[in-house]
Amino acid sequence: MNKPKLWTKDFIIVSSVNFLLTLVFYLLIVIIGSYAVNEYHASASQAGLVTGIFIVGALIGRLLIGRLMDSIGRKRTLFLGLILYLAATSLYFIQIGISFLLITRLLHGITLGIASTATGTIIAQIIPAERKGEGIGYFSMSATLATAIGPFIGLYMTQHTSSQVIFTLCLALGIISLITAFFVYVPKLEKSAKTAEVKGFKLSQFIEPRAIPIAVITLVVAFCYSSVLSFINFYALEINLVSAASFFFLVYSIAVLISRPFTGRLMDIKGANYVMYPAFILFTAGLLLLGSAHNSLILLLSGIFIGLGFGNMQSCTQAIAVKLTPAHRMGLATSTFFIFLDAGLGFGPYVLGYIIPYTGYSTLYMILGIVVIASMALYFLLHGKKEKASINALAR
Repeated sequence: MNKPKLWTKDFIIVSSVNFLLTLVFYLLIVIIGSYAVNEYHASASQAGLVTGIFIVGALIGRLLIGRLMDSIGRKRTLFLGLILYLAATSLYFIQIGISFLLITRLLHGITLGIASTATGTIIAQIIPAERKGEGIGYFSMSATLATAIGPFIGLYMTQHTSSQVIFTLCLALGIISLITAFFVYVPKLEKSAKTAEVKGFKLSQFIEPRAIPIAVITLVVAFCYSSVLSFINFYALEINLVSAASFFFLVYSIAVLISRPFTGRLMDIKGANYVMYPAFILFTAGLLLLGSAHNSLILLLSGIFIGLGFGNMQSCTQAIAVKLTPAHRMGLATSTFFIFLDAGLGFGPYVLGYIIPYTGYSTLYMILGIVVIASMALYFLLHGKKEKASINALAR
């Protein structure tokens, strides 16, 4: 029996749009702090706020659109997000002070939250049910590629051109995203899959309750991974491995790209536990290696382990959130997943920044490795034991 087709025109288009959106995000996040310092003489705290307020905006965007997406329409939501994304990107050309830059970053984050929640929901809808884990794994590779390419382009352009050229490139990539999105076809939801509009205020209008348990796991591991995103360069300076650190996210991305096709299929065939439990162990090993790194080989090896661990956790937990949710709540499930992911990545550095003076970077990574392995028990309680029970029931 032939498996349903995964690599359709629509799958490729939505993945490409997601890649371009994420590329701009990572391109700007590595240069916007120094831009604020050089252009507006921002303090270190202001530069950090300029960087981080984008993720706060993304959280707001996801909360707003998760409830409204199915009433607006998923494709219309994508267009709305992309048009607003272009408008927000164009604001970078207006240079009237640090306050306006903060507003621009907040608005840009909100529009990314809207557009990326739409791409995540659409992709979950068009992937065949029996290939959901594999499909979401491939889709999330678009973001993984962007995490490697975006910072490289941003740092390279900072050294060789002006900020105005960088903003022009970001605007051009946004225009390409919008044009590309015109060619995607999003099937309409069946009437039976829709529910009546709920009046009044309920938390379930903004958050999908079925997705919360796995989203909590996502929050914890993303919090731990935020230490790598935010402090790897400072740590590399401390241990004199700056050259090796420049390749860290490259080897991370290669590890994810190589493993995702196998882990996605494994999840669809055997269940999420077969991916998640090894991923917890690999992520823990990566953080412990990072904390004990004393040469380039160990530093880069830690990047491979972290890629195999956290990189696969990210796609697996997203697939779980979607699988647990009815079709008409898929938008909220996707939004809920990304809200918790962004919260971990966005607020993690702020919290960990208070801990580092007492622990140092090396000890911090060791402690977070222990947190990750301990969170495996939390995964078992919140989802793992249910997953095992359902797999055993199907096997009978």
